[in-house]
Amino acid sequence: MSILFINGSPNKNGNTAALAAVLLEGREYETLNLTDYRIGSYGQKFEGDQLEQVIAKMKEADVIVVGSPLYWHNICGSVRNVLDRFYGLVEKGELSGRTLYFLFQGAAPEKWMLEAGDYTMKRFAALYGMRYGGMAVNRDEAGRLGKNI
Repeated sequence: MSILFINGSPNKNGNTAALAAVLLEGREYETLNLTDYRIGSYGQKFEGDQLEQVIAKMKEADVIVVGSPLYWHNICGSVRNVLDRFYGLVEKGELSGRTLYFLFQGAAPEKWMLEAGDYTMKRFAALYGMRYGGMAVNRDEAGRLGKNI
């Protein structure tokens, strides 16, 4: 089983990566730090844009774990750019057969913020044919969710 962890945090070894380590404990996985990639916003066309590389890695994986810190009450910008940019580049159902997990952490998130992030990732998974494995927002939840992988 091939596992890809997409880290949306600018802190490569921060809380988001720590949640991934708990979720994926005992398993080999590749980490893709979005801050290492040049990915423009939806509607922009930059020479050297690297979203296609991220998509290619996702297509190679059986399990995709997306991790995002909670910034401004929502999913961080680097992850949001990836989600937004999928539209038109990836066909509906194109990632079928894969399972998507979401790690979403912040200092003091409110319930509605977590619900919005969970809803977004459920919809993203469904649109591209992935099974949504669930969301973890702390170490205990990540440990429990990791038992399902």
